[in-house]
Amino acid sequence: MEPASRILAAHFVSGGSGGDLIGRDRLACAAWKKAVGARLAKVTRAQKLVRDRLVVEVDDELWRDNLWSLRGQILHNLEKAIGPGIVGHLEFRVMPPRREPQREIALPGVPRDEALDIEDVGMRRIYRNSRRRQTA
Repeated sequence: MEPASRILAAHFVSGGSGGDLIGRDRLACAAWKKAVGARLAKVTRAQKLVRDRLVVEVDDELWRDNLWSLRGQILHNLEKAIGPGIVGHLEFRVMPPRREPQREIALPGVPRDEALDIEDVGMRRIYRNSRRRQTA
């Protein structure tokens, strides 16, 4: 039985009978987790497909080097998942994962800034500037 991703690639990606409904880029990025497995997908992020080169972000240089040695097997798994001719090369880029913005921690005995209740960053800055002008 053929995987659904190969059927979609054959019929709905550019060059197929249905036109470019899904897009090679989205199909290749979606197949990344299946090609490398859940464990490697946690430290990698398939970003975009440039021609036939899939650009993948990795957390550090050690992962980049290890994945580079596995690129043949990964390309084979991608070909099994979405069919031949979509992904021909892999490019690994070191991009540490983005962190969530850190919140200010309330210290005991220090009054809390009510400006922190304003969600919009621009409005919060305007509020603080106007408060600073009033107290000066």
